[in-house]
Amino acid sequence: MFLSRSKMLLSFVIMLFSCNAGNDKVPPPKNEVDKEKTTTVIRMDTLGLTVLYPQYSSIDLVCGTMPEKSDSSVILVAEAAYTGELLNEFKHSNVAGDHVSQGKRYKGYKCKRNTGAFVYYNGEWNFCHKNCTQEIDKAAANGGAAFGQEMIIHKGELVEIARKDKNKNQFRALCNHDGRLCIAESENIIPFGDFKKKLLILGVSDAIYLDMGPGWNYAWYRNKGKIVELHPKCHNFCTNWITFYK
Repeated sequence: MFLSRSKMLLSFVIMLFSCNAGNDKVPPPKNEVDKEKTTTVIRMDTLGLTVLYPQYSSIDLVCGTMPEKSDSSVILVAEAAYTGELLNEFKHSNVAGDHVSQGKRYKGYKCKRNTGAFVYYNGEWNFCHKNCTQEIDKAAANGGAAFGQEMIIHKGELVEIARKDKNKNQFRALCNHDGRLCIAESENIIPFGDFKKKLLILGVSDAIYLDMGPGWNYAWYRNKGKIVELHPKCHNFCTNWITFYK
């Protein structure tokens, strides 16, 4: 009888140990993160500005057709250089200033308002003010991207610009904020002078204008798998977009 109970007790201990051993197993590490649920664009609303910080791996200037929302590699898209004429077909010559798209340089129309350029190549970006030809050439030679626009701030200082401070609009700029690329947009229609002040208070060291106005201001970004649109799309005349990829 005692022996039988001992065997039963031993069997119970073995069974209990086996169950506990199974429960104590550490779950395998999650090696793959669900990219659709991670933050791809950080948004900050401050100083009357909407500031978007894309968490990107590459940048390009897409020309001709706006990137599709169905392309999950795209996380932020906004109109970059000015468009000359309202055409039903795309021409690189209708983009303001020389530009680089998918590593190839194209000649755009001459635009006196273009006092600077944004360039990206070899994983690095830069803002140049005046005499940007050499940097644009480098972007093309290294398979990068580039476009010209109105430079607002360069190396922490306001630069001369044709746009008057009293000019009112809802403004947008591509900026260098503490070494991070961001797109800053005024929340409302304000004088251009106020927009510049807000960028300086934010601490922006470089800022180049991005095309705005009804339809030109249409942009979108992806966050946690959801598409967030900025402004309504009301025409198909836009020609080029700065595009960030995850």
